[in-house]
Amino acid sequence: MSVPMLNKMHMNGYDVLSVNHGPWRVCTQGDRLGSFASREEALAFAASLPGYRARAGRPAGSHQAK
Repeated sequence: MSVPMLNKMHMNGYDVLSVNHGPWRVCTQGDRLGSFASREEALAFAASLPGYRARAGRPAGSHQAK
């Protein structure tokens, strides 16, 4: 049985990762933004995106009409 291999790095707040030498992916916590054949392409894509910061969650029903 083989052990899965994970290569992961961060660029501009995005995760750039590859599992078992598969395609490189650019992701946020909840979304996959792109998939690339090489690490350089994935890093270039992540560098071209605006900086990412996770938004602070609000409790449901916190929207109030003014």
